[in-house]
Amino acid sequence: MAEVTVEIRRLPHGADLPLPERATAGAAAVDLIAAVAADVPLVLCPMARAVVPTGIAIALPVDHEAQIRPRSGLAAKHGITVLNAPGTIDADYRGELGVILVNLGDEPFTVERGMRIAQMVVTPTVGILWKENGVLSETPRGVGGFGSTGVARAIGGRE
Repeated sequence: MAEVTVEIRRLPHGADLPLPERATAGAAAVDLIAAVAADVPLVLCPMARAVVPTGIAIALPVDHEAQIRPRSGLAAKHGITVLNAPGTIDADYRGELGVILVNLGDEPFTVERGMRIAQMVVTPTVGILWKENGVLSETPRGVGGFGSTGVARAIGGRE
């Protein structure tokens, strides 16, 4: 697995929390931890959202970004997801990482200190050189938009 060096700073309210790490050797992302106060957990009522502090700030290398993504277990079991998924952390941002969680479930959900609340993937970015052209190359899909490729897959050569 390729690695990139990312500077990290623990903020005072996250000083005792572990740094983000992969849950398993094969994991693509590191887990972000909630840095809410131990004596004041955050309760997300159904359809409510909140920015959850992580207690860390990072300095990404130039031409990299961090993507903040939901944790599948929280989404499947409780309806908790990242509202702007994937959230983007730009290389020039130096503030605390915050995760916008939303409760799409039917029950209140409590975010406690040290809870794994989201995943973060660091990835290279590329610049864009626009080449304006009045006619774009043809493709089988063409201008077909939302739903134009259908939802069914052919099984055994049949639709």
